[in-house]
Amino acid sequence: VTSGVVDRVYKEYIGDAESPAQVRDGLLEAIGDLFFLISAVEVARHHRDAGNPVYFYEFQHRASSLEGVVPAFVKADHGAEIAFVFGKPFLAGDV
Repeated sequence: VTSGVVDRVYKEYIGDAESPAQVRDGLLEAIGDLFFLISAVEVARHHRDAGNPVYFYEFQHRASSLEGVVPAFVKADHGAEIAFVFGKPFLAGDV
């Protein structure tokens, strides 16, 4: 990896961070892109190239049930949308 690539990646994710929280958020964004986004885009391109329609979304809603369970900087973890897709917020009681 050339230093130019490292510099660009650093600038993209850490950039002008002024606090440890901003550095943390940038690192989390980079890790998320590395482990989820890049591979998801690659799979979507294969499906598109095979002639299939492709839909892409980013779920960012923080469920109120996460209050006090996960840190405040966590918006939506991987798979957090499943409860919303299948309607849990509209069901009464424990499911």
